[in-house]
Amino acid sequence: MALSCKTIVTSFALLAMTGCTIIPGSHFEGIESGEKVDNLEKELDKVNIQIIDSSLINQQKQSQVKNFTPSSLDGVDTSNYEYKLGVGDALTIGVWDHPELTIPAAVQRTAEFDGFRVDPDGTITFAYAPNIPAAGKTVKEVRNELVKRLSRVIEDPQIDVKVVGFRSQKAYVTGEVSAPGVLPITDIPLTLVDALNKAGGLTESADWRTVTFTRGDKTEVIKLDDFYAKGDISQNRLLKHGDIVHVNRNDMQKVFVLGDVKRAGTVGVTRYGLSLAQALSETGGINENTADANGVFVLRKRNLETDGVIADVYQLHAKNMTALVFAEQFKLQPSDIVYVTSAPLARWNKVLSLLLPSLSTVDAIDDLSGN
Repeated sequence: MALSCKTIVTSFALLAMTGCTIIPGSHFEGIESGEKVDNLEKELDKVNIQIIDSSLINQQKQSQVKNFTPSSLDGVDTSNYEYKLGVGDALTIGVWDHPELTIPAAVQRTAEFDGFRVDPDGTITFAYAPNIPAAGKTVKEVRNELVKRLSRVIEDPQIDVKVVGFRSQKAYVTGEVSAPGVLPITDIPLTLVDALNKAGGLTESADWRTVTFTRGDKTEVIKLDDFYAKGDISQNRLLKHGDIVHVNRNDMQKVFVLGDVKRAGTVGVTRYGLSLAQALSETGGINENTADANGVFVLRKRNLETDGVIADVYQLHAKNMTALVFAEQFKLQPSDIVYVTSAPLARWNKVLSLLLPSLSTVDAIDDLSGN
């Protein structure tokens, strides 16, 4: 096995020096006979090779925090949240023991229709209290001002102020949600996660991993999957007027299945994950008469500068019945390449060496799709 791993590593080092790409189902070209591989032995420490076994599966499980659905307000401080009134908002104002100062809602008309609206100049007018500044004020501040004004004509006025029409402030949810549109900002705190839920949730074609959040001229990427799957509450946001939440499509969330399988191609990764067994099954499985069952590989690109390795390579010994269980438990990641060889390692190393540039190609397509 050590010799096989060394062969794979040498192939990957050679791969880093080639510029070839792969088209599923096509033959491989680009490796000429007599190429030098002696210097490639120096690259042995730049590829991380692991066998898909119980130990690896356990490591994978331990690295994943148990899924749970946090409260939509987790990570957002709402303890001091107070709604600020704006132009167009409607208020009801009642003065206890003074029904003459309270306008009753007419038949078949709503409280919002009969309420006091914040005028374009940002003020409201009430009996004995004209032109009270309201825009940018809280309900409590408006109530205090009313009490101050009415105290001149009424002894110890008891005043009740409520917002019955939230019209001044809105947030927007766009993209791959069931009901994209405009959501009002109200006296109940509205978070990014709340907004997605109110918009009907993500569609089947949505990118569940990230959403973009825009406030003013600043846009940031919110790791939505980290919030739901890992409990990273720092990803949530309290929405304000003019905020935009956009959900992208899931077009690039795929793995590539190549080699000696019945239908080479791509398989989509859903928000519920994709196992190695599922990916092979979706492409019709391996060709039993020609494929090398011990030659099932998963290639996952890494960042050489930050991680110190070119890629992770995982090998499944599928001739072992236990390996079928491992294949079902091994979770793939978007842009992984699954390759099934039809030749022993000693003969197909050059073929495998063409796969790493394809990881770079997939990565470049991802980058282009995100721009």
